[in-house]
Amino acid sequence: MLALGVDIGGTKIGAGVVDDEGRILAQTRVPTDAVEVANIDRAVARAYHELAEAYPIERVGVAAAGFVSSDRRTMSFAPNIAWRDYPLAERIEALIGGVSVVVENDANAAGWAEFRFGAARHAEHMLMITLGTGLGGAVVTDGRLLRGWAGVAAEIGHMRVVPHGHVCGCGREGCWEQYAAGSALVREARAAAIRRPDEAVALVERSGGSIDAITGPVVTLAAQEGDPFAVELLADLGRWVGEGAAAVAALLDPQIVVIGGGVSAAGDLVLAPARRAFLEQLSGRGHRPEAELAIAEMGNEAGIVGAADLARI
Repeated sequence: MLALGVDIGGTKIGAGVVDDEGRILAQTRVPTDAVEVANIDRAVARAYHELAEAYPIERVGVAAAGFVSSDRRTMSFAPNIAWRDYPLAERIEALIGGVSVVVENDANAAGWAEFRFGAARHAEHMLMITLGTGLGGAVVTDGRLLRGWAGVAAEIGHMRVVPHGHVCGCGREGCWEQYAAGSALVREARAAAIRRPDEAVALVERSGGSIDAITGPVVTLAAQEGDPFAVELLADLGRWVGEGAAAVAALLDPQIVVIGGGVSAAGDLVLAPARRAFLEQLSGRGHRPEAELAIAEMGNEAGIVGAADLARI
């Protein structure tokens, strides 16, 4: 059965026809208008009609950032798009006609792709951590995606890890994503460059001479080329990732922890310190099997593949 996976971002929509083996047979991209939600519906419909001309699409899965209702039909809330209790599946179905649509949280979709076809394909219990601007997550236990009572489980980025810590966009303080995400890396890099200017010279030069121009990709590139200041910054980020993952492991006991998202491009520069911190903080170490930590394999298409596969369930 062929399914269409749709990944709705803040600026663009990616869509692809996906087969039962997780292979993308055809893709398209269209711009996103995050202000007018009806335009998003129409853009998804355009992508469907374009690809349906050549492929017999039987299901549509839509992945988006935000809270998704437990029946996988409604966007209850989204941080970057004006969805508030919005019947997204129903609106898209009305435009494409005759094909059922399900909606998934984007981190859940990406995590499911890794579980089915990527780094966790050998496992039955997985924790997925997505390190982008924020920190998202997905949990699979006994081979089933954990959605929770209201459909909003696995918002792991908003676990409180530092009492009275940095203020989070969710309105609370000390959330995990304030210490283990791309935005945290940039904040700490800029602050450290002010405190330690002699050590940050190379990184600032790479940023055009401006501390305010330091970005996550610049830090990653500098670290990959051996800059010790940048290596230290990524190691600190990795430590936060590993310590938080150990806290989640105390509750969920995953077989594998998959680290994805843009920051995961740093590879072992983040993974190695994350693994060390995870093992150091793992409760009952020495008396339990130790979960594997791995970098995600599915790349930028994970949301498309996962949404399509979940549409078949």
